[in-house]
Amino acid sequence: MKVLVTGAAGQLGAAIVRQFADRADVVGLTRQALDISNGSAVESVFARERPDAVINCAAYNDVDRAEDDAPAALRINAVAVRTLARASLRCGATLVHYGSDFVFDGLVERLHAEGDEAAPRSVYGMSKLLGEWFAMSAGRHYVLRVASLFGGDDRRSRIDRIADALRRRESPRVFADRTVSPSYVPDVTDATWRLITGDAPSGLYHCVNSGSTNWLALAREIARRIGVPADVVPVSVADVATRAQRPQYAALANTKLAALGIVMPAWQDAVGRHLSAGQETAQTG
Repeated sequence: MKVLVTGAAGQLGAAIVRQFADRADVVGLTRQALDISNGSAVESVFARERPDAVINCAAYNDVDRAEDDAPAALRINAVAVRTLARASLRCGATLVHYGSDFVFDGLVERLHAEGDEAAPRSVYGMSKLLGEWFAMSAGRHYVLRVASLFGGDDRRSRIDRIADALRRRESPRVFADRTVSPSYVPDVTDATWRLITGDAPSGLYHCVNSGSTNWLALAREIARRIGVPADVVPVSVADVATRAQRPQYAALANTKLAALGIVMPAWQDAVGRHLSAGQETAQTG
């Protein structure tokens, strides 16, 4: 199987390239190697590589900047996905595209299912929703919504920043009233592989670790895992000025994946594995 990975230098893309390398013929393309918004460049790469699967990890992820730079966010997160979907359809490749919990307004306090109505409240969220729709125009496709990604080679996620601050005996500020279902990169990578090599129906799936948590509880779990005091400062979403609105309750249900036998571990387990992996890296580095 030949797998083409766009955005291969990013947090998720780099992990997929590394984890798939011994199981498939992987072609990893960084943003510099392939600008997915350049239609002719995409067509040229597809004609040359003839991939069996395309995994799109390229995205415009600056949530606040997108409010003032809507054309760029829409170009990368939506229009370029349409280009990839059309190219995938023409060459018969499976397309995997990653969505976001920001497609929900966060006003309903329950786990969101894939069939729940999307209502983004930011330019970023709208661009991601449009990208989902365009990705579904490919033949065989999997749109995987992820949230609060952590793990992989790039240890600069919000979870890492909280852990680092706690180790330095600082007091990180964390939302006490923003609820999420984090996604651990190795678990997302594993689920992606199982989907593209299995016979699951095309469609939209929530690819998050099981359960939900607010950031205050998450920070306390991090402190417990690394054995330091949970000296954190709880804040409210309403008290923090951001350019783009965040969904306050953005937890996702992953029951569709579970029904396929792809069980995503609990978020506590994922956080523990991530922190242990970081400790091992520090000791051997």
